[in-house]
Amino acid sequence: MRSAVGVSLVIQGLAYLVDGHDLGFVTLVIAVLEVASGALLLVGYLTPFAAVLAGLFFIGSALSWFPAPNTEWFEAGLTTALATIIAIAVVCLGPGAFSLDARLFGRREIIVRDASHPS
Repeated sequence: MRSAVGVSLVIQGLAYLVDGHDLGFVTLVIAVLEVASGALLLVGYLTPFAAVLAGLFFIGSALSWFPAPNTEWFEAGLTTALATIIAIAVVCLGPGAFSLDARLFGRREIIVRDASHPS
């Protein structure tokens, strides 16, 4: 999931940069932040932050808060809704075992104690 959201963000951000015409300051900032958050998701670094940013980009794209490039990656509302749900799932699930976050901060094991045997 992390890779799918990351790749789609990088492609959307590059579509802004390649489009080129009428590339104002706000559009440039959006494009750079989309590529950066997509790259962060791809390598699994600062995953919760990058996934929240991804969700905001998907919602902003769905509600037309941002100017659309010529090659709009998320044209259909259903596609945008699905990408937003995946970004929310990445925020809740975390980076996973194969990520820089896991390498830097260690893997965490969740231990669920049996409620019938108090300790």
